Amino acid sequence: MNKFARTVTILMLILGLTASVVSAASQEEKRESIRSSAQETLDKLYTIHPGARQAVENAVGYAVFRITDVKVVFLGGGGGKGVAIHNTTKEETFMRTGDVQVGFGLGIKKFDVVLGFQTQEAYMDFINDRWVVGGQATVAATDSVSGGALEGAVSAGKDTWMYQLTDKGLEASLTIRGIRYFKDKDLN
Repeated sequence: MNKFARTVTILMLILGLTASVVSAASQEEKRESIRSSAQETLDKLYTIHPGARQAVENAVGYAVFRITDVKVVFLGGGGGKGVAIHNTTKEETFMRTGDVQVGFGLGIKKFDVVLGFQTQEAYMDFINDRWVVGGQATVAATDSVSGGALEGAVSAGKDTWMYQLTDKGLEASLTIRGIRYFKDKDLN
């Protein structure tokens, strides 16, 4: 191998290593952003509903998501990012969510969801690509000035409960919603 070829090979290796380090830093920044968002959501939930702290701490695991939904007349959808945490092992699973809605409504809604899992089975089902499908009737009108609205904890499935906090947005809808929670392949 001549000197030029060796130099090019070494430069390509250095470039490849640099790109992987930059990508890793970027992934860690994304993870940290999700962790920070999740902690903000939990802090807000504990302020609004202090009993939620004990529910989260006593659960097998919990998940926190920040989601944005858009609804235009009969169709809507949205998505978000979050993290699921096993309370015993402290293992984090970074996740995404997407949903499709059919029904009457109009609006944009940004909201945070905290899910709690009472059993190991419920937690594992969730982080391993669980679908949640159900009906939803929502009337929520809030603004960022006067505070958020908290719909109280509700059952979200077998051995699973959910708190939903809305910060900003205006929505009046009656929808059938299909929500999918799945692992974020880029962040795990």
